[in-house]
Amino acid sequence: MKIYFASDFHLGVPDYPSSLDREKSICRWLEMAAQDATEIYLLGDVFDFWFEYKTAVPKGFTRLLGTLSSLTDRGISVTLFKGNHDMWMFGYLAKECGVNIVSDELIMERNGKRFFLHHGDGLGPGEYGYKILRRIFRSPICQSLFGFLHPSLGISLASRMSKKSRIQQKGRHETYLGDDKEYLTIFAQSYLQKFPIDYFVFGHRHLALDITVGENSRYINLGEWMHQKQYAVFDGHQLQLLAWEK
Repeated sequence: MKIYFASDFHLGVPDYPSSLDREKSICRWLEMAAQDATEIYLLGDVFDFWFEYKTAVPKGFTRLLGTLSSLTDRGISVTLFKGNHDMWMFGYLAKECGVNIVSDELIMERNGKRFFLHHGDGLGPGEYGYKILRRIFRSPICQSLFGFLHPSLGISLASRMSKKSRIQQKGRHETYLGDDKEYLTIFAQSYLQKFPIDYFVFGHRHLALDITVGENSRYINLGEWMHQKQYAVFDGHQLQLLAWEK
């Protein structure tokens, strides 16, 4: 039985037809994983924007939500991490789809291997401006104030802002900056000085990476699904980064 990992689907952009096509591909991947999965982890930015009002959620994504519900009904554990685009998950997805929601990191051990899981935003040095915004966006007061906006207005404004993300602007042009400049690599190396971890698994960076960060430790970045479609699978012995529907 296997554990599957994926991240950064960014459903909702750049337009409805391409997002729908990507959503169908994601559902095919989930059904493939369900054949031998005990657990599935989606490490953030599943949606390019998501905000749960008390009586409304962004429309669309019914195929994905239905597939997730089907998987959890079959007894497969599905865990969603809050990303920087969809951090406003409050309980709807857990109640309706049966998924687990993780706000920050999750440290777990499976078959003798220790995993550190996180979307990847706000870790390591740099991104100081975003770290301030992250605190603001995650503030219960700010979330409550945003909730007073009518959903048609609030979702429209936030969707326009989210579409300015770097995945839209740069697309395929993300490049690895080097071990001494990549903040997630630096974070992993620093963390290893205090605690043992076999696999650091992140999203956010939009690059598929498999990097050695210690004698027995690896940093896996799950890439993204707008231009490429990468995922990782742990078979009980090793974690492998793979591609889906090239």
